[in-house]
Amino acid sequence: MKLIVQIPCLNEEETLPSVLATIPRQVPGVDEVEILVIDDGCTDRTVEVAREHGVTHFVHHARTQGLGRSFRDGVVRSLELGADVVVNTDGDNQYPQERIPDLVRPIVEGRADLVIADRQTHLIGHFSPLKKLLQRVGSAVVNRAAGTDLPDAASGFRAYSRESLMVLNAITRFSYTMETIIQAGNKRLKIESVPITTNAKSRESRLFRSTPEHVAKSAAAIVRSYMMYKPYVLFAWLTAVFGFLGMIPFVRYGILWLRNREDGHLQSLLLGALLLILAFMSLMLGVISDLIRSNRVLIEDNLEHTKRSRFHVPYPGVDLPARAPVRGLDRAAER
Repeated sequence: MKLIVQIPCLNEEETLPSVLATIPRQVPGVDEVEILVIDDGCTDRTVEVAREHGVTHFVHHARTQGLGRSFRDGVVRSLELGADVVVNTDGDNQYPQERIPDLVRPIVEGRADLVIADRQTHLIGHFSPLKKLLQRVGSAVVNRAAGTDLPDAASGFRAYSRESLMVLNAITRFSYTMETIIQAGNKRLKIESVPITTNAKSRESRLFRSTPEHVAKSAAAIVRSYMMYKPYVLFAWLTAVFGFLGMIPFVRYGILWLRNREDGHLQSLLLGALLLILAFMSLMLGVISDLIRSNRVLIEDNLEHTKRSRFHVPYPGVDLPARAPVRGLDRAAER
């Protein structure tokens, strides 16, 4: 079994040595441990530092592509290298790499497809009360959308089984963390959480410039991911709300008509008609979005088949003859 630890980096020459030095080279249940550094448009000596510390696998981006794209390209390269388990960590030394064996263990033992480190944000000293509250609210919203019960949905310290990577498809460039949980939950993957204690803060986050920006982008990612799997829920609610509100003016006008007081109340009919039109439009959008969802499911099935063929990963319960992993990356070439 091969484990690949991938590290997305954006100018991490100062902290990367600490990360590389603490990654265990021996993990119970794993035969090989290799490290992959994703150079997301670094302009400092990050790549040189990684080479000096023995890293031989890289993915290079000429310009900064974002964390989501870095994660996707790293996963593709890891699968090409024959990874059975992929651990994603950060180059800022936020996470305790010594806990990688604990992240990998549930996958090695066959108990989980995805393992997420719980940073226990309530114990992090440099997190403000507002940030801790937003973390709890964000995790609760993601759990609601995914049907999961995870204490820290935003944690990027994770372990993925090869099987899970066959069915997960990150889309957003901002951050894949919440999106992949919603996908994994709706695809009935087994997810576990492992509590950890984070390292001391080394720098400010480069993923967002302010808390409002982080909240806005995270909310957009959650809504987009949820709409991919259950669009009919939103439109069903909109149809019900607009339909109920639209009937109120008609009922009011009917009561006035029975009392011979209908004159001068045509505005009620106009308002009711407008709301009922909105209800009908919501219903039609719900039908269309559900058809699009069905089409996306077929596309994802085809994408999974393509991945399994490319990386020679059989479907569960099906054995295929051994073959060397495919080499080469189309858009993020190894140097």
